[in-house]
Amino acid sequence: MTPERSAIDWIAVDWGTTRLRAWAMRGAQPLNARASDRGMGGLSPAGFEPALLDLIGDWLPAAGRMRVVACGMVGARGGWAEAEYRATPCPPLDPCRAIRAPARDPRLDVRILPGLSQAEPPDVMRGEETQIAGFLAENPGFEGSLCLPGTHSKWVRLARDRVEGFRTFLTGELFSLLAGQSVLRLTIGAARPDPEAMAEAGAEALADPHAAPSGLFALRAAALLRDLAPERAAGRLSGLLIGAELAAARDFWRNGPTVIVGAPDLARRYEALLLAAGAQACHKDGAALVLAGLAAASRDLPEDT
Repeated sequence: MTPERSAIDWIAVDWGTTRLRAWAMRGAQPLNARASDRGMGGLSPAGFEPALLDLIGDWLPAAGRMRVVACGMVGARGGWAEAEYRATPCPPLDPCRAIRAPARDPRLDVRILPGLSQAEPPDVMRGEETQIAGFLAENPGFEGSLCLPGTHSKWVRLARDRVEGFRTFLTGELFSLLAGQSVLRLTIGAARPDPEAMAEAGAEALADPHAAPSGLFALRAAALLRDLAPERAAGRLSGLLIGAELAAARDFWRNGPTVIVGAPDLARRYEALLLAAGAQACHKDGAALVLAGLAAASRDLPEDT
């Protein structure tokens, strides 16, 4: 159902590499949500405005302008317009640093939020900073770590409502590459990871991360010699990679609370492994927090940027 145009105050947008998500907003409350597969990775700079209009054009007023607050890869180099990184340590968002996208449609007033950078070790993020801001809006004063699992997992240290430092792991991308383009594709194919196998392998890799590389080829060997099921092979691959990530990120979670922010199924896998390792861990839904972060940015955004 399409909300009445007059009820919409502004539009929230999370624009990633592969997906575009938008919410029609009244204050901090979503009235409607839509998504498409027209992510940044498949668009030229000239293609962003048509992709957005195709998704939310009927939400725009017949006259006047609608503010659109966007985060993610839409602000990357090669995106709609580059929003320069803000150097950490710093608060996750500074709406005054948002840039205006060069929209031709006079009804669009698109503001793009910048990502964050870290000098040493070198690292960057786009989009996750908005989830972090949403988390802090709901949990002011939190001191501890956030884990944002996904294609590129982020571990973030928070103190004094600022991002003090962070680290990125290619865990999700490595899973896709190994399962789809390495010799393991002959074993895994399109199988969904078995949760029990994932938990077993995750605990093994967390206890002995040096064993993870050899454990990868063992999946192919076990399929040939023991008829290892594709689902269990996928589960073990996921577990080995996640366990190795958790071992490398130990400094983030071994002292103090850790909150996993992401899709519920994936976040629960991380949470279970961390709890088994003795960490203080819980999880929160990532989609809800990105919307909370965009709402906080919209509230504090100056009229002209």
